[in-house]
Amino acid sequence: MKLHRWFLPETPDVLGMLREQLAVTVEGLEAAQAWALGDPMMAEAVRECEHRADEHKRDIQVALTSAFMTPMEPEDLFALSRGLDSILNGVKDAVREAEGLAVEPDEPIAEMAGLLLEGVRHLGVAFERLGEHGSDGATQAADAAVKTQRKIERVYRRAMGSLLQVEDLRDVVARRELYRRFARVGDGLVDVGERVWYAVVKEA
Repeated sequence: MKLHRWFLPETPDVLGMLREQLAVTVEGLEAAQAWALGDPMMAEAVRECEHRADEHKRDIQVALTSAFMTPMEPEDLFALSRGLDSILNGVKDAVREAEGLAVEPDEPIAEMAGLLLEGVRHLGVAFERLGEHGSDGATQAADAAVKTQRKIERVYRRAMGSLLQVEDLRDVVARRELYRRFARVGDGLVDVGERVWYAVVKEA
């Protein structure tokens, strides 16, 4: 009698992979904060983390095409991964822009970089709690990330107002662009936080 071997479908830990991507994102934002506080050598660390995070994002995309079952809807996992990627990409681009403009980071940039790091850490808590019964912890952490973006907006408005006192037009234009870039990255916290809510509501 010929024996038949049965194979179970693949069940990669996609949620675990998403958390790994988030860990690299946190590492990248820690480097960005160090850069903003006056360590120019950390700019390269930001770029290196962004490349590693891209690899995690690609691994997640591949896993989603082969996974028989996932702990959440595949489209939500994909959107969360893409949202994280957008945040770190935005920070990397802002750092590169500052280098290209030969503008050193100032206090508002350092403050916004720190708040971005705080917001992503809140998202990390949300990701850890995804899949739990009820997932209330996930939505509470997502709300905290969204509130962080509001703090970034306040810093942005204050920084833009301070430019009225600057006489060097080149410096005004350069810093206005950098402030805008960091503020736009903050919008990504809202996008990911709201996607956490959407995923939890669908699973309820």
